[in-house]
Amino acid sequence: MTAAVENSRSEGVRVPEASRAEWFSSYDVNAFEVPTGREEIWRFTPMKRLAGLHQGVEATGVATVEVDAPGELTVETVARGDKRLGEAGVPADRVAAQAYSSFTEATIVTAAKEQRASAPTTVKVTGPGEGKLAYGHLQIRAELYAEAVVVIDHRGSGVYADNVEFVLAEGSKLTVVSIQDWADDAVHVSAQHAKIGKDAVLKHTVVTLGGNVVRVSPTASFAERGGEVDLTGLYFADAGQHFEHRTFVDHAQPNCTSNVTYKGALQGQGAHTVWIGDVLIRVAAEGTQTYELNRNLLLTDGARADSVPNLEIETGEIAGAGHASATGRFDDEQLFYLQARGIPEDQARRLVVRGFFHELLMKITVPEVRERLEAAIEAELEAVGV
Repeated sequence: MTAAVENSRSEGVRVPEASRAEWFSSYDVNAFEVPTGREEIWRFTPMKRLAGLHQGVEATGVATVEVDAPGELTVETVARGDKRLGEAGVPADRVAAQAYSSFTEATIVTAAKEQRASAPTTVKVTGPGEGKLAYGHLQIRAELYAEAVVVIDHRGSGVYADNVEFVLAEGSKLTVVSIQDWADDAVHVSAQHAKIGKDAVLKHTVVTLGGNVVRVSPTASFAERGGEVDLTGLYFADAGQHFEHRTFVDHAQPNCTSNVTYKGALQGQGAHTVWIGDVLIRVAAEGTQTYELNRNLLLTDGARADSVPNLEIETGEIAGAGHASATGRFDDEQLFYLQARGIPEDQARRLVVRGFFHELLMKITVPEVRERLEAAIEAELEAVGV
């Protein structure tokens, strides 16, 4: 976002939102108007269920952050004045700006130059507790040619808003799994920013299984040419739950690659999922290769999935770009095929759901995490009798 656009917004001039390149961003929460829910960025979100996060409420509790990291990584707890904070991206909505303005200390995990982590790192974030609200900030750094796998595990109760940063230096490789497995009362709004250096590779997976309202917004921007990002997501919503995922890939450098694949299943009255996929290919981003895909599987009546892929191209010199989106019920042909081979209908339906998620589960390279998610999906299917 240019300074001119930011200044014009702060002076009260309305900036058009038709182009993602012009969306306003700021670290200052007061630069944002209080959203009403009619804005494009908020129109799918149940504002009344955000516990006041968009209105600037103060923290009433503290979330606990515990890090289990191998010796090759360093873990720091720093004050909000640390110059590294904010390096990966600028908040693009009022809740993210509120979280940035409100945290008191941040956790920074760093994979050192040319080091390859010997084991995955687990960052366990526990909510402030039922009826309490907290803000947080986490930054994961991969230095020159470093390699690491990080699992961010969100659990517990309460209301929590945070910014998560991923800073990838040249030639580094970072694999991230962000799990939202909250209690039924939890509200979580998370802005996740990635800055990808020259020839760096980010594999980022979001898994959302629990919570009342969960809204995760991963943004990936390329700082140099040759970067690669793979954004994947898996979500399973039950009755009354609202799960919202908003991805944004900002291609501002030439010869970069991005792939976005999100899949979700829904069951129960009032289950609602939202996926918004934005890809912007700027004028300078020649040679870009990008594709985004969203699939939603409705298991019962009363569930709703909204899916909006957006692709904006400012140059004709690209290698390829596309998007696809689909929402539907079980494939009758698949069920018939399985039943024709002697598999009972309930088992056939389970096989279809497992197959639906199999592609994404196989991308999770941490066996314990993959097994946990497979068990969670099985428990969801048991609950609805599929």
